[in-house]
Amino acid sequence: MTGMTISVRTRRDVVVVDPDRFLAAARSAYRELNPGLTDAEVAEAVADVTDAAFALVERHGDLAPGPDRAGDPPLPGTRLADRPGGLSPAGRMRQVVLDERPLQDYGCFLPDDVFAPPTDH
Repeated sequence: MTGMTISVRTRRDVVVVDPDRFLAAARSAYRELNPGLTDAEVAEAVADVTDAAFALVERHGDLAPGPDRAGDPPLPGTRLADRPGGLSPAGRMRQVVLDERPLQDYGCFLPDDVFAPPTDH
């Protein structure tokens, strides 16, 4: 086992059920990370879905922090529109891959797709 590389690939899916709440939550997260910015600067920095997703992941380590973090179903009586951050969990999975070339071995020249499954050498 000495020298063995263990890679963990994680996929977390969410559905945007309230776009306005999603952008507001992402902008709030971005503002927490950058407290000196104006509202206009935050709106410019978090202008689309990709910006919003990165802001939430940077701030919380996940897209949908909170009680549904593990992908648990909503509490009875909770409507999709009531979900925190305007997102509804839509599944999670993990894969463990052994003896894949570690990312640090690539230096500053990463492969075209770092998330592609490993191929036989």
